[in-house]
Amino acid sequence: MIIRNSLLSFLLTISVIIYSNAGNARIDLPKIYKEQLFHLTEVMVTDVASPPVAARIYAYSTLATYLSLKSQNQSFAKGDLLAPSRITGVQIKNSTQLASPEFAAIYAMLKVGEGIMPSGYLLREKQENWISEALKSKIISKKNLQSHLDFSQEIADQILSIAKNDGYIQLTALTRYSPKQGEGNWYPTPPAYIAAIEPEWRTIQPFFLQDLDEFDPEPMAAFDLNEGSPFQIQLMEVFNVAKNLSEEQKLIANFWDCNPFMVDFSGHMAIGVKKISPGGHWMGITGIAAEKARLSFAETAYVHTLVGMTLHDAFISCWKAKYETDRIRPETVINRELDQRWRPLLQTPPFPEYTSGHSVISRASAIVLTGYFGDNFSFLDTSETYFGLPSRSFDSFLLASEEAAISRLYGGIHFRDAIEEGVKQGEKIGKSIWKSINQSELLTKQTP
Repeated sequence: MIIRNSLLSFLLTISVIIYSNAGNARIDLPKIYKEQLFHLTEVMVTDVASPPVAARIYAYSTLATYLSLKSQNQSFAKGDLLAPSRITGVQIKNSTQLASPEFAAIYAMLKVGEGIMPSGYLLREKQENWISEALKSKIISKKNLQSHLDFSQEIADQILSIAKNDGYIQLTALTRYSPKQGEGNWYPTPPAYIAAIEPEWRTIQPFFLQDLDEFDPEPMAAFDLNEGSPFQIQLMEVFNVAKNLSEEQKLIANFWDCNPFMVDFSGHMAIGVKKISPGGHWMGITGIAAEKARLSFAETAYVHTLVGMTLHDAFISCWKAKYETDRIRPETVINRELDQRWRPLLQTPPFPEYTSGHSVISRASAIVLTGYFGDNFSFLDTSETYFGLPSRSFDSFLLASEEAAISRLYGGIHFRDAIEEGVKQGEKIGKSIWKSINQSELLTKQTP
């Protein structure tokens, strides 16, 4: 057993390191993948991509890497991501076996990012840098460069074509959202009073979820300000918790804030504060786990694509619940009924309250990551250090998702039932997706 484990460790080490012909320079392709993916995150921050939009970008961009490798007959430890999804009939004309599928996969991801984001042109420099780096490190040669670029472009074109037909383009033609009249309905919140974000996101096509109604949360507590009502009890909890936060609770709230719409005011000037999205935080966790597990390039790409597609579907389900319930935020009720000057620790995001988006997507991500890496996978979460926040340690993905969920109460932006039902909603989504992947794996093994 000791010999077997040693051999496995040796093979894993070899699988994540490629030595070039030039002086045996160490080329860590899985690490390069994560660095290139983070360039997309930087552009999303520049564009102030909303949480569901950011998840869509991650899904399609990482899908380009997965499709590139799959088209090059790369094998993966888990089931096919396309078989249980809505993406079928993808055919790649350029079937030439590439010298470096990894180079092509990363380049395809950058091309999709360029095509799918408003400021995607910023990635052109990254593409040129990646070509230069690959040539210098002899990952590819000048002789075979063009064949790799042609392949990557074909993959990107396929992915962008699929993205054009998921309903996103049609969003601008739908009826513009206006806040509904009613004392329990959502209304824009301080300090910027931003209009509702992505009110028709439920019309976007999911990858895996076939019937969104199956993943609806349980009914929320009805709006009722009478003392002792379920809603009034939750309202007072938010009000009182916010006044008595410990330093640790403040740290937790800020660590999981992930609000790309945060605004600071200097006099009459509004200044946007750069923050990662909730999906970006979980993509960061995915990269951290992949590095700790010393995954190969193919498996690193696979698990990022799995999480990206999961985030995409989880946001669609959550946004469906948000705009169907149209529930008021704690800040609005507290300002109106209890304290006009009260402000939560975190700025309230510009969309309805029920369910908690971070609770939904964190749990869904944690479920598929636990399925892939196993339970009790400890890690140091450094996802927010780029944005000036300290790292935090977690003993499992599920525990991290629980902290992400409760952070919304500490931040003063969600009621407890939105958090708890959001966790249940995310768990149902994650388990459904993971089950479909496992069934795909079983069918693949049974195919002669």
